[in-house]
Amino acid sequence: MEAAFAGFRIGLGLIVAIGAQNAYVLRQGLRREHVFAVALFCAVSDAVLIALGVSGFGALTGSVSWLGDVLRWLGVVFLTYYALRAFRAAWQGGAHLDPATATSEPLRKVLAVMVVLTWANPHVWIDTVLLLGAVSAQFPAQGLEFGLGAGAASFTFFFALAYGARLIAPLFANPRAWQVLDFGVGCLLLSVAGRLALMEM
Repeated sequence: MEAAFAGFRIGLGLIVAIGAQNAYVLRQGLRREHVFAVALFCAVSDAVLIALGVSGFGALTGSVSWLGDVLRWLGVVFLTYYALRAFRAAWQGGAHLDPATATSEPLRKVLAVMVVLTWANPHVWIDTVLLLGAVSAQFPAQGLEFGLGAGAASFTFFFALAYGARLIAPLFANPRAWQVLDFGVGCLLLSVAGRLALMEM
């Protein structure tokens, strides 16, 4: 239980910071569109990546001295790009951000975006595979329990974020609130990019 709790606590701590993936989940929750599918996709993807890290892939990649730096700077570029997209959305505004009037997007398109924001996001790989993989090595013979705890944190967080968003949905009937959200997301993404750039690998 100690290893499982440590995995849950550390996994939740890494995932709770709003990134491009979490911001999109929040947006889908506010729109009440494909909420279950989006939350499940993110949680299962995280569980797979955590399993890779705990099974030893994190330690293996850690032995390749240049890989950490490559992932780190790719993550900085990725997060900065999505921060600029958020700033542009905040600047443009528009009624299309109103969840009451927004055109519904097909599930296939939404999941395609999630594939990019999850599997092509170096920041996600750093958190789940490299960092959680490295921490799991502190619990010899308890990697399964640690991984299950970290995976449970992902399921808890993504479903809470996706379904909890509807509690503040009335506020986002005002397009101005979406502009504020986009601006805040842009600032948070830039701060994560900056932290990543200064991280010691």
